Amino acid sequence: MLTYGGDKMADYFINVMLDEAGKAKINEAGLGDQIVSIEGQEAIQVGMTTKEQKKLAKGFPGLAFDDAKACRLPEEAEATLLGIIVDMQTLDVMKAAIMKLYNPLAGKAPRSAMR
Repeated sequence: MLTYGGDKMADYFINVMLDEAGKAKINEAGLGDQIVSIEGQEAIQVGMTTKEQKKLAKGFPGLAFDDAKACRLPEEAEATLLGIIVDMQTLDVMKAAIMKLYNPLAGKAPRSAMR
């Protein structure tokens, strides 16, 4: 497990790259000290457990993790995650965010009643 956000432990990370607007939102939420540099770009890292990583991998086929066990979400999902982080004012959001990011029924036909 890797440490992030002080004493929290994580098995995997989501890298959320920040533009100027995103950086301003993070600073307004009081999380400016959590901004890190990844490949020369400012970002925040959101930790997640192995179970949450498996759900995201199901929800986003083709999600690639690097050697540091970090990934980037598609743009729309990344924006959703950033909104949750700003609303909750913490990077420890995966328990809440997984419900909005992971839709287990995506792409499946609705079930019909068996009679």
